[in-house]
Amino acid sequence: MPVPRRETPLGGGGGPLLEFAAGLRQLRRSAGSPPYRKLAERAHYSISTLSSAASGLRLPTLEVTLAYVSACGGNPGEWERRWRDTAGRLDGQRPGPGTAHDTQAPPPYAGLRPYREQDAQWFFGREQLVADLVGRLARQRFVMLLGASGSGKSSLLRAGLAPALRPSAAPVLLTPGPRPLEECAVRLGALAALAPGGLYRELRRDPEDLGRSLRLASARSGRPGGPSVLIVDQFEEVFTLCQDDHERDRFIEALVAAAGLPGGCRVVLGVRADFYAHCTRNAALVEAMREAQVPLGPMSLDELRRAVVQPAQRAGLTVEGALLATLTAQAHGRSGVLPLLSHALLETWHRRRGNLLTLAGLEAVGGIEGALVKSAEAFYTALDAEQQSAARRLMLRLTAPGVGTEDTKRRMDHRELEGDAATLAVVERAAAARLVSLDEDRMEITHETLISGWPRLREWLSADRDQRRAHLRLTEAAEVWAAAGEDPGALYRGARLRTARRLAESDLGLSAREQAFLGSSLAAEAAEIRSAARRTRRLRVLLATLALMTVLATVATVLSVRANHEITRQRNDAVALNAAAAATRTYAADPGLAVQLALASYRLRPRRTTRDALLSTLMTTWAAHRAEAYTLDVSDDGALLAVGSRDHTVSLWDIRDPRRPLRAGTVTGHAEEVHAVALGPGRRTLATAGADRTLRLWDAARPAHPAALSVLTGPGGAVHSVAFRPDGRLLAAGHRDGTVSVWGIEDTRRPRRRAALDAHTDTVRSVAFSADGRLLATAGQDGAVRLWDLRDPGRPSSRGTWNAHDLGVFWAEFHPRDRLLATAGGGREAVRLWDVSNPDRPLRTSGITGHSDVVGHLAFSPDGRTLATASDDRSVAIWDVGTPSAPRSKAVLTAYATAVMGVRYTPDGRTLLTGVFDGTLRLLPTDFGRAVAQACDGRRPSLTRGTWRRHLPGVPYRPPCG
Repeated sequence: MPVPRRETPLGGGGGPLLEFAAGLRQLRRSAGSPPYRKLAERAHYSISTLSSAASGLRLPTLEVTLAYVSACGGNPGEWERRWRDTAGRLDGQRPGPGTAHDTQAPPPYAGLRPYREQDAQWFFGREQLVADLVGRLARQRFVMLLGASGSGKSSLLRAGLAPALRPSAAPVLLTPGPRPLEECAVRLGALAALAPGGLYRELRRDPEDLGRSLRLASARSGRPGGPSVLIVDQFEEVFTLCQDDHERDRFIEALVAAAGLPGGCRVVLGVRADFYAHCTRNAALVEAMREAQVPLGPMSLDELRRAVVQPAQRAGLTVEGALLATLTAQAHGRSGVLPLLSHALLETWHRRRGNLLTLAGLEAVGGIEGALVKSAEAFYTALDAEQQSAARRLMLRLTAPGVGTEDTKRRMDHRELEGDAATLAVVERAAAARLVSLDEDRMEITHETLISGWPRLREWLSADRDQRRAHLRLTEAAEVWAAAGEDPGALYRGARLRTARRLAESDLGLSAREQAFLGSSLAAEAAEIRSAARRTRRLRVLLATLALMTVLATVATVLSVRANHEITRQRNDAVALNAAAAATRTYAADPGLAVQLALASYRLRPRRTTRDALLSTLMTTWAAHRAEAYTLDVSDDGALLAVGSRDHTVSLWDIRDPRRPLRAGTVTGHAEEVHAVALGPGRRTLATAGADRTLRLWDAARPAHPAALSVLTGPGGAVHSVAFRPDGRLLAAGHRDGTVSVWGIEDTRRPRRRAALDAHTDTVRSVAFSADGRLLATAGQDGAVRLWDLRDPGRPSSRGTWNAHDLGVFWAEFHPRDRLLATAGGGREAVRLWDVSNPDRPLRTSGITGHSDVVGHLAFSPDGRTLATASDDRSVAIWDVGTPSAPRSKAVLTAYATAVMGVRYTPDGRTLLTGVFDGTLRLLPTDFGRAVAQACDGRRPSLTRGTWRRHLPGVPYRPPCG
């Protein structure tokens, strides 16, 4: 079991900031030292935001502080007083830039950083464009603001548009970062009081959930009738920082869908103009952009004058005429000059003469062009040699090398610098010099103008671009490894490890996490080398023995044969593993070739890895829907399969011959996506549930012509789960608002509601009846599982309630024979087994690890000895649960291109069915011998000699089905 990482010790010395951080840490210890993952669930802030609050690097915001305190059970009133006292002491300590004219008055200019919403009183010059944008948003739902770096996009969106919308709307501002959907989930989760983990999964599954969450956030902000507006600043980060193509596509799809949903959602994107071509590669975005583009050019002379003069006037200052003339002359008509202008004005303000901003003050800092360089060089030259090296490492980490575009800034998590005391010390110096901006959990270069305008930084960046790209990949790989619980499978090997070793020897400097990742990779490689060396020594001993025993011909021959067998075995091991991997990769493009390759690898070396590859490729695959498949169920005679989709339909399939599924019919009637389907006993009744808030019953006796029986609606919102009681007389449905409806369906044309259960505080993801029909299990996004006694459906009684998974429970299913319940969720133990023999006191029997992402669905085999789990990590795992306290892995099926959304066994247990997010369905025989026999049924071409040599080099040609 991994040991939770300890917090980085607070730095030496004292001061109000360290005292405040120490107090927060003591509060957490007094609460029993709950892990930050648990605090994040309670506070609706990210783990990194809360851990940074107690880091001692900077004072967290009051909102974050109070969320941290509440999550630890502290006194919010007391801690608000402590926060204000600390903030006041820090203001008293903060040094000015070193002139006699600095006072406690706030500067009227932002410097290099963009103007924020709280700076709206100082933001002038773009009033007409702000009014135009507000007018556009009244007429259209999607707007794209395009401008060069330094043209003022961020300031316009944050200090101009957002405050202008506030009286009637509740705009939500975010920047995408490396994980844009996760960023959405964290921001909206905090505003709408939703669990970020569950919202993130919903956004990955259903992009339209973004619009619904926006509306909920707007309603809870006190403006339920106004439009919901999402403002995405620095949208180009989806191309520069997000490396996950699937997440990028889903994020863009979510934005376009949010703007297209009825209900008043508006989406505004701020994009750097040199990334316009990147935007045109996404068809949905191109369509949305067609009438949405608003170009942002340089300021006019009048706009420049207002931007210079009016902030000063509001602060009670005067701008010297010569200064105004010089600034407007130098800035007029220039693209990307605004950050330089703002920085020069800020430095001139520091050097003002009384209440007068003078040309002499501007000339003292080197003018518009020289002010930035002078500030950056002053920061750098004030550092000692060790600190200068740390500053170089910091600036390189905060920059992402462009590919066909200019370099861009990169937001970095504070935790990336854990253990690097020298760089951490420089961070505050850089922030004080306004070269770096800090928030609760991240830092970034104040503006990209610094990248292009500081010659020293440009020189650092041009030194070795390939090495910096490799370093960025190492940083991301280390993050993935840490997030996966330090999974050995995520370690570097081969060429990537050699490149990383060279990075460690360079002057770029590795963080503590990167060093740990590299050290673990090197240790794993060393272990593999030692293992290979032991095999080599054994082989050398054999060969030496042969040389010494040449006189004894018979013995020598035997030893030679053994040595050759060992060499052949090792070669066959490597070749078989490579062929198995190639089979899995090839499956999507050429299933026939994949099966033959996998079978050849298994014949060559029958072992667990090659067996899993063979099973993965032996599945019968077909496209059930053009859109995503969300849910599936199979009839109790194993003849009919129902599949619900995002396209609002349910497809029905005849699977009596699992190798030749036939489309039997289509159910239409839902106005939105279908979340859940269930086939009742006897195959006559089909229940379908959807986002349109309806639960529908159908007569499926004739699948080609399904007949509508009844439409059930209730106050619970969208229906996310549905299940029949085994006798078919009751139907349970889980709703988005956390309630569960129980319906009596003795008469399927006139169902009557028997009970409404106030079950959960968030969406009910799963409902399941026990085999005897007495118990109902409900599983919620809130992480809880509840058991209900339904022997008297009109008077249900609550039995056991417990927290099953911290990140939400996505599926629950009873064992077909025993009093055992399986639950699926997220985290390291994504699957757990519970003994519910006493429904009032469920006991955890065991936890199952092995998946690297959320498990959204699971199913017991009819005999109850096997459990199949389907995960967003694009795999299905098969577990032997004959001994529930000690589950054992039997197989892992990996030939999936996208997340696996559903899994079911046929009632005879001979076939495993899986539904895939890409709309395909797959059927696999559970009898391994029968599956192998099918591989050689003559329906697939055998391997040619050329293909054999390419994938199985050095192995004599033996067609796997020959």
